[in-house]
Amino acid sequence: MKIAQFQKFGKPKEVIACVEAGEPGDPDADEVLIEIDAFPINPADLLTLSGNYACRPRLPATLGAEAVGRVVAAGSKVNNVSIGDAVIPLGRDNWVQRKKEKASRVIKLPEMDTFQAAMLKVNPATAWFMLSDHVELAEGDMLIQNAANSGVGLNLIALAESRGVKTINIVRRSDVIPLIKEEYGASEVLINGPDIIDQVADIVGDGILKLGIDAIGGDSTRILARCVEQDGIVVNYGLLAGKPCSIDPHDLVFRGVTLTGFWLSRVIEKIESEALENIYQELGALVNKGTLRVPVEKTYPLERIKIAVEHAGRPRRDGKILVLPNG
Repeated sequence: MKIAQFQKFGKPKEVIACVEAGEPGDPDADEVLIEIDAFPINPADLLTLSGNYACRPRLPATLGAEAVGRVVAAGSKVNNVSIGDAVIPLGRDNWVQRKKEKASRVIKLPEMDTFQAAMLKVNPATAWFMLSDHVELAEGDMLIQNAANSGVGLNLIALAESRGVKTINIVRRSDVIPLIKEEYGASEVLINGPDIIDQVADIVGDGILKLGIDAIGGDSTRILARCVEQDGIVVNYGLLAGKPCSIDPHDLVFRGVTLTGFWLSRVIEKIESEALENIYQELGALVNKGTLRVPVEKTYPLERIKIAVEHAGRPRRDGKILVLPNG
């Protein structure tokens, strides 16, 4: 069996390798054996390889927070999934051809596109919780986000607009505007620049801008904090700039703006399995309706994991990079 493994931290494309490993064996009574169909390469994976993520695994290690696969064997006590079911494993270490997982740690999916299913666990769920858990947004309210052409950003646009919430989306490249505006229905798309705060103020006018979603950190956090209304909330879920979040004390002290963080792993740990499965079933249904979708730029076999990781780290992409471990 082939797996993607790394034995030291460093430049992702240099430390990751496709290696041979032993088969996982037959599942125990409460386990299932999953054949992985596809997995995406996310920014968190690249940060893990470089040693800069929130947790550093014991080496040598596999990685991968999300994937989709099919149940190919099940233990005698498993009753929530059956052989042939499409599932997403909630555990990590998914950059493999096959793996065992506790049956209680898999989510059964509706029949859906394999590539979209592979990206369902992290980005759509992250967008879902950030949109729902921090601020009560009514139809006609607004939110603002940066990195709007990212996987989370596109899902956030689709979810918000489907609920009647308008989105102001900041990007760095003009060529992504047609994708965001025409294909995903974004209300407004702005190119980041020195007058971005004034541009946002002109758009908001007398409207209500309660929520800012930050994937970048650094000065980008400060910009969102200045844009949201008094007592607004900025939620940070990424550090694409590689710098700590910056926020003006004026916004914190005198305007009552709140800066908080979001990490999907912590949220999932606190949710009962039935409630979590219901959320993913709903997200899967939205994918099948065409409401949620993320473009895929290229797929690679597991044997080309180094090239796939290098591609995923390029600054200019128009979709996710996926790996198909079993062809």
